[in-house]
Amino acid sequence: MGGLPPIEKDEVERMRKLHRRWMIGTLVTLGGVLALGCGKDKKPKEEAPVAQVSAAKLAELTKGADLEKTDLKLGFIKLTDCAPLLIAKEKGFFEKEGLNVTVEAQANWKVLLDRVISGELDGSHILPGQALGAAIGFGTQAEIVIPFAMGVNTLAVTVSNDVWAKMKTQVKVEDGKAVHPISAATLKPAIAEYRAKGKPFPLGMVFPTSTHNYVLRYWLAAGGIHPGVYTAGDTTGTKDGEVQISVTPPPQMPSTLEAGTIFGYSVGEPWNQQAVMRGIGVPVAIANDIWERVPEKAFGMRKDWLEKHPKTALAVVKALLRAAQWMDAENGKNRQEAAKIFSKKEYIGADYDVIVGPITGTYQYEKGDIRPVPDFYIFLNDHASYPYYSDAVWYLTQMRRWGQIAESKPAQWYFDIAKKVYRSDIHQQAAKALVEEGSFKAEEVIPNTDGFLPPTKGFIDGIEYDGKKPLEYLKAQTLGNKD
Repeated sequence: MGGLPPIEKDEVERMRKLHRRWMIGTLVTLGGVLALGCGKDKKPKEEAPVAQVSAAKLAELTKGADLEKTDLKLGFIKLTDCAPLLIAKEKGFFEKEGLNVTVEAQANWKVLLDRVISGELDGSHILPGQALGAAIGFGTQAEIVIPFAMGVNTLAVTVSNDVWAKMKTQVKVEDGKAVHPISAATLKPAIAEYRAKGKPFPLGMVFPTSTHNYVLRYWLAAGGIHPGVYTAGDTTGTKDGEVQISVTPPPQMPSTLEAGTIFGYSVGEPWNQQAVMRGIGVPVAIANDIWERVPEKAFGMRKDWLEKHPKTALAVVKALLRAAQWMDAENGKNRQEAAKIFSKKEYIGADYDVIVGPITGTYQYEKGDIRPVPDFYIFLNDHASYPYYSDAVWYLTQMRRWGQIAESKPAQWYFDIAKKVYRSDIHQQAAKALVEEGSFKAEEVIPNTDGFLPPTKGFIDGIEYDGKKPLEYLKAQTLGNKD
């Protein structure tokens, strides 16, 4: 057919920007005209200045005028650790930065990653390992950067009631309750029973380069259970494994457990608490039982997108920081409201009662066994939103440990990949802007750091991790590759 050719997206954005500036100019001029008035009898001293649009109003009108792109589509998976993204949308923090954001639930982590890479999503709630894996070409090759960490300590490991019954005979009990943390060694009799019958012991995690995969493997290995390794000939990661770990999308974990397809899983909330509420499973280890500070999710975007839209990217990170601050404000005073928001069908879609416990500082292991978990779900405090290089290096050590990185690498390689993917410079630009605006105190968002957290022995096996010594850390492990 004839007619005009379609207008490119960049041209549409340029036209919108020009229109916005024209509108602003018109409003300023109109404000002056109205201030001058129509009458001719007023004395000059009674006339108002021409520009009567207040500085605050003008700032509001021009907000976003210089952003390269204002209409964004951001993705998420139905997990409560995407909180900063949903809260930035619901509480108007994106809008405050001049952004018109649509947030869209994705079917699973693979779909999400593919849509970030293809450009269908401008950015997304993401697994740090997805960005790091893409950087080294594991599974896919792409340049994705992380300017914002979504928080720490938001996952758990859950087993079926049948498996828990077998484990419980090995677990120390006080006052009728299991003593935590629970070692994976207590799982050995159940595994041995199935292996004696020639049956596998299937466990679920959400994605091959997920935090959940690495934390589950760490917990198992610390208890003397080999989780299996990835090889060129076995990309399932089950070679030499005493268990069989495979992928299940987060919202499907409870149903898959109930069906008996898997006997346990590692996932974020609310899908562990969902198993408790439905009476089908028991969480046996939460994140900080395994590692005192598990860096969970992040916000990711393509590197070329960031380079094309640097001001927009900065505005997104500012909005996410505001949301993280809101989540952690005054010992979590806003978190019950957050739970109501998350329970909406278009967001997490789980019942309020399933969501509210963990994000307000309590955790139910078995029905009636509710305990305080003050270090669960941290978004801003203790610089939880800062993308530390040492966190990236830890992920890379686990990729090497379990064979996703096929050959040993020098220490500098780990640092180079970490700094390529983890863009703390963008985080700090946004943080400093918020401090200058008076929205944050410097100590809230500007850590005194070189990007590496201090060495820690805060793991379930007591092995010290120093992000500046990845090769020494690998060498100290008992199972998996040690180089």
